[in-house]
Amino acid sequence: MNNLDQKHPQEKRDRAIVERLLTAEPSEINLVELARLRIRYHNFPGARDIQQDLDRVLQQWQLNEEQLYEKTRLIHATGKVYRQQVKGQDEQDWS
Repeated sequence: MNNLDQKHPQEKRDRAIVERLLTAEPSEINLVELARLRIRYHNFPGARDIQQDLDRVLQQWQLNEEQLYEKTRLIHATGKVYRQQVKGQDEQDWS
């Protein structure tokens, strides 16, 4: 970490997700989470450990960034990845 590095406000919560991804299989939700975090930390001036671990997950799953985004575009096209059933209704869960 150099003196110009910033701390991302979501870094603590994101670290927990990254730790889970490091030992997870590339399911739909995990692929989407990986893509979301890669976008969040792309060119971010800090959180270098998270950026490196996201690269590691991509490598473990034998994907490059283009393949990841291609897969997640297809997943998002279904519109159901962040949905959960709440009282019989579909409701998006972005928490």
